Amino acid sequence: MLGRDEELPMQLLLEADPSKELVVEYCAGGLVYAAELAGDIAGVYVLLPLTELAVEVKNIAVAESVRGQGYGKKLLRHALAEAERLGFSKVEIGTGNSSLDQLALYQKCGFRVDSIDRDFFTRNYPEPIIENGIVCRDMIRLVYTI
Repeated sequence: MLGRDEELPMQLLLEADPSKELVVEYCAGGLVYAAELAGDIAGVYVLLPLTELAVEVKNIAVAESVRGQGYGKKLLRHALAEAERLGFSKVEIGTGNSSLDQLALYQKCGFRVDSIDRDFFTRNYPEPIIENGIVCRDMIRLVYTI
């Protein structure tokens, strides 16, 4: 876990969330974890407490140089273990309707679709986000119960 005085791996965090303002805000209120590989940051995630029993994986990103090697799954499993260690019984995560790989990963790790926040991305981001040739409009919310 990064200490409050350590520099955030902002470039990597911005790959998962293009709003620097939002990233800074939720990192300030959350716990930031970074995984290193050969001295470089290979991945990062942020756990943001929501209630006494629920926490959200607010950002999770893997460095481009190591994508496709299972690090996303390892980070997510670490996040679930940390959430349990910290006493949370519910872990939430959200992703865009166009984030097909992320939706598959989260479900493979045991998350279940819980709700859809329609037009979340068009309400909260000034520039359109396009992934996989799909306009990212809706936030798909998933939940994992410990």
